[in-house]
Amino acid sequence: MNLTGIHHLTAVTACAADNLAFYTEVLGLRLVKQTVNQDDVSAYHLFYADGLASPGSDITFFDWPAPPERRGANSIVRTHLRVAGGLDGWCERLDRAGVTRSAPETRDGRLTLDFEDPEGQRLALVDDGGAGEAHPWDRSPVPAPEQIRGLGPIRLAVAQPERTGAVLTDVLGMRRERGFDALEGRVEVFAMGPGGPAAEIQLLRDTSAPARAGAGGVHHVAFRIPDAEYDAWADRLRANRVPSSGPVDRYYFRSLYFREPNGILFEIATDGPGFAADEPLETLGERLALPPFLEPRRAAIEAGLKPLRR
Repeated sequence: MNLTGIHHLTAVTACAADNLAFYTEVLGLRLVKQTVNQDDVSAYHLFYADGLASPGSDITFFDWPAPPERRGANSIVRTHLRVAGGLDGWCERLDRAGVTRSAPETRDGRLTLDFEDPEGQRLALVDDGGAGEAHPWDRSPVPAPEQIRGLGPIRLAVAQPERTGAVLTDVLGMRRERGFDALEGRVEVFAMGPGGPAAEIQLLRDTSAPARAGAGGVHHVAFRIPDAEYDAWADRLRANRVPSSGPVDRYYFRSLYFREPNGILFEIATDGPGFAADEPLETLGERLALPPFLEPRRAAIEAGLKPLRR
């Protein structure tokens, strides 16, 4: 029973319309689900992914009117996005859009380009060597060979990395594979399942003041499991005396939530049923989708949302 990779990462935006424009028009991702936060239906929950809405390819956003994140410890500080080939085209594309970026560099053996979205969300493109499947979106403004293929390593900065590392290995079954030096300090790499950039967590020590959640920050990271192992993972958390949400059905996948010892929110999520559960694959994200238990409230929910497109 093993985690098989990163499932999704959920962050915070204070402007859904600008967020949509950046992630679809600049990064070329597909909006695969336009829905609401199931615990706060006044907020959009937007999911961006590859052409087939594949598990492991989606970065998602809650639209909350929050002030900017105060950066600090005990937070997710960098989200990598996998691409194949060189990064010259991406440098030109980001420059044309006025995006804050660094120069490409080889880090942990992979060509990497750090950049930020307009709200300061810390991202990076990482060359994954073209390994594994890719599912380009035929309506993306980014040429198919250069499109984002999915999520890459997720970097955590915590005050007590030993405690987080113990949860990664002893509870979640990851393995410590290696370490490397970054500007911020020594980074330890933990892998799950098959390993590789789609299945890695990076762990960094940070003794600064704790981060304060806000726009441009990350809410949580989710790890992939096969659908059939969901109940066994719930049992595993209980057996390890890890306080958790217990089973949560998100309709598009089933989840378990818990906080690691430094306070970062982790989610374990099934691959299925998937985003085509309530709308055709060809038209994903083109209308507001609501899970069945929210459908009777559609009129009131729609009335409370701002227009998504300008």
